[in-house]
Amino acid sequence: MSEILDSKTEKVLLIRMLSSADVCAIGLPVLRYFQKNNPNAEIHFLTFGDGAELIKIAEPSVFIHHVTQQQWPDDFFLAMESFLGLAEEIIGENYSQIVNLDTTFMPCFLTRFLADAGEPVSGNYLNMSVQKLLEQVQDQSLQADYVNSSQAFMASSFTNMHKWHGRWWQYDVEGEGGYPEFYLTKCCGLVVDKLDQAIDVGIDKRLAKKAKSNKVIGLCLGQSDDGYLYPYASRLKKLLEQKGFVVWDDRDAKEDIRSLLKMLKASDLMVCKPSGHRWYAQAVDCPTLMISGTSEPALLMPEFGTDPVTACMQHGANPNNIATLECNCDKAEDLVESIESIFVHLALEPQDREQQDE
Repeated sequence: MSEILDSKTEKVLLIRMLSSADVCAIGLPVLRYFQKNNPNAEIHFLTFGDGAELIKIAEPSVFIHHVTQQQWPDDFFLAMESFLGLAEEIIGENYSQIVNLDTTFMPCFLTRFLADAGEPVSGNYLNMSVQKLLEQVQDQSLQADYVNSSQAFMASSFTNMHKWHGRWWQYDVEGEGGYPEFYLTKCCGLVVDKLDQAIDVGIDKRLAKKAKSNKVIGLCLGQSDDGYLYPYASRLKKLLEQKGFVVWDDRDAKEDIRSLLKMLKASDLMVCKPSGHRWYAQAVDCPTLMISGTSEPALLMPEFGTDPVTACMQHGANPNNIATLECNCDKAEDLVESIESIFVHLALEPQDREQQDE
């Protein structure tokens, strides 16, 4: 529990409740932005699941409000009831600022309830009053399309939030930080400096010992935002090991955020499909090679990436699951060649690297 504060001490609540990787990419730099600009305030952070563990690792002095899976059940009506209870707890904290950075329904519902109750909220919120929402729930007129579409349910005090709904990467080419930079600087207008997403963790000693004589590569291919996993992960690992690389995969971290960060810190390169692993690697300064698949590289801005392709007819969403259809996934042999080239590139002096890039 937090210590008893002077009644004049400012208390700020920040809300970001998606995955821990999302908290790493967006929640953490906003948290540090508020710490920098409100040095005398007590900053609290409301998050979900293992996002709490990530904030604890990165900023151990911050007070964390941790919403568990039990408090956010899959059942929509039970979740509403749970979040109404959470709102009562928040009201009792007497915050001077409550900022919702989340874009999903329940956090926006929570923020709207707090606003209707007179709390000092800003950021994203439901564009329908809680009373009207409950009336629609009661008479069964609430539409699923409304609940499932942020464009339908979300309003915002961030004046440029409308940019979030467009294909911004097609016209916003200035930023180098991908989606988090676009969202926080261009949509929310919060973080104007370089995003501070770094996390200070110890290094995995077992991998660090091996790294003295061999390059270490992490294959974090167990997640993919484009709908299908990379199908040749086992072959890629085998080929890399035949080349003398030390290779581990994300299963070795046993779903523990701290272990994963420590292993990434000990690695020379991380290979992933589009996923939050990119942000974990960036947090510990591990270069990323992203197998782009159907995703737009500008969203995650990895240091290295393959060319985007159309969805693989064999391994992607294929209703008939016809294995004879042609596969257009990157071949493991081609990735090994790219990885070898990456290490040659990284070994160059900075000025030679710049000439090579030109």
